[in-house]
Amino acid sequence: MAKTYSAGVKEYRETYWEPDYTIKETDILACFKITPQDGVPREEVAAAVAAESSTGTWTTVWTDLLTDLDYYKGRCYAIEDVPGDDTCFYAFVAYPIDLFEEGSVVNILTSLVGNVFGFKALRALRLEDIRFPVAYVMTCNGPPQGIQMERDILNKYGRPLLGCTIKPKLGLSAKNYGRACYEGLRGGLDFTKDDENVNSQPFMRWRARFNFVMEEIHKAEAETGERKGHYLNCTAPTADEMMKRAEYAKEIGAPIIMHDYLTGGLSANTQLAQWCQDNGMLLHIHRAMHAVLDRNPHHGIHFRVLTKILRLSGGDHLHSGTVVGKLEGDRDATLGWIDTMRDSFIKEDRSRGLFFDQDWGSMPGVIPVASGGIHVWHMPALVSIFGDDSCLQFGGGTLGHPWGNAAGAAANRVAVEACVEARNQGVELEKEGKDVLTKAAAHSPELKIAMETWKEIKFEFDTVDKIDVAHK
Repeated sequence: MAKTYSAGVKEYRETYWEPDYTIKETDILACFKITPQDGVPREEVAAAVAAESSTGTWTTVWTDLLTDLDYYKGRCYAIEDVPGDDTCFYAFVAYPIDLFEEGSVVNILTSLVGNVFGFKALRALRLEDIRFPVAYVMTCNGPPQGIQMERDILNKYGRPLLGCTIKPKLGLSAKNYGRACYEGLRGGLDFTKDDENVNSQPFMRWRARFNFVMEEIHKAEAETGERKGHYLNCTAPTADEMMKRAEYAKEIGAPIIMHDYLTGGLSANTQLAQWCQDNGMLLHIHRAMHAVLDRNPHHGIHFRVLTKILRLSGGDHLHSGTVVGKLEGDRDATLGWIDTMRDSFIKEDRSRGLFFDQDWGSMPGVIPVASGGIHVWHMPALVSIFGDDSCLQFGGGTLGHPWGNAAGAAANRVAVEACVEARNQGVELEKEGKDVLTKAAAHSPELKIAMETWKEIKFEFDTVDKIDVAHK
């Protein structure tokens, strides 16, 4: 039957609501949490989200006749209640893979979280999860090196990696900054780190920082016999300047560099990740700005989506929250996105906020970084939660030690090795962690002083963004 054009406005659900749709293996699936305006039917607003994030607009257009709209359109195929919250609902949308440029997370987000988020029929909209088919995953760059290759490069196995963000994050001269790195590295850390807002300011230009830090890394490596690194932040005003800094880091022998992937931009991040892969460099990723996008439980982009986007764009480390530190992070949700970062296949598990199976094919994993308000008393819980393939990063929990950076680093190294040994012997760390640390402190004065210093420090605030089943 020939196509005919009928001008006018149709309800979105006439075209974009298909509850009988059969999902294809190659479809990109999305789960949205929709809070509609009063009086707007669920099916209509859900279909509108599918339409406005794919092929649709507010009225019929004659150019629909020039394409196979039924093939290219997104369609809402299911609607579910949100447990414990009757102001909103989940809408599940399937998009044909051909709507998106290969290997471009930028193109994915431009569609799924573009103009549709300003749609007037919505009071709020949140992208809760995405299922990327293997057919799309394998078009993306992914982590430059991956977990196993990083361990091989560093020659470090069988325990979490240890890091430290240099504080104060701003204001140190390049030489003093390098000295702070050296003290932490010689004390037992694997890495030190630029904070997210350390770029190239008047008090410390990037080239001077790179040079002084690498000088101290070489010294610490010579003293300890271990491979060391510092996350040299290459985030810059332009992609060209970012690449210039990355090239210089490679030239002076740095094993790892850093990028702020949200503020720096996903196109720049993908470019940098591809360069790191080609040049044998590790890439540490900071998530600055994420809470602007993901903390509101009704509007924005959930962090589990941002972790998937980063894994596709490329990064070897990603800050992932701590559960026990000073920053936001529900335990079950955090465990869900940690698995999403590291594992090759993750099953749907609503109790951890995972709405879809996710198959990463042969794409390597990303090391989760626990950072933000943690200290030695948190070590048993951190080792239990994050396991070995992680990086535990103590800023104030290293540099705030009464005896200095090296002693703070030594305390953390003794604590993590004691916890790993105890866990390997069958000890339940989260129940017997105090005994494990106390026993280790008997042979480590640095750990003993650290435990005394931070024994009363806790960050016990309610989590704002919880798994929806927890709202009941």
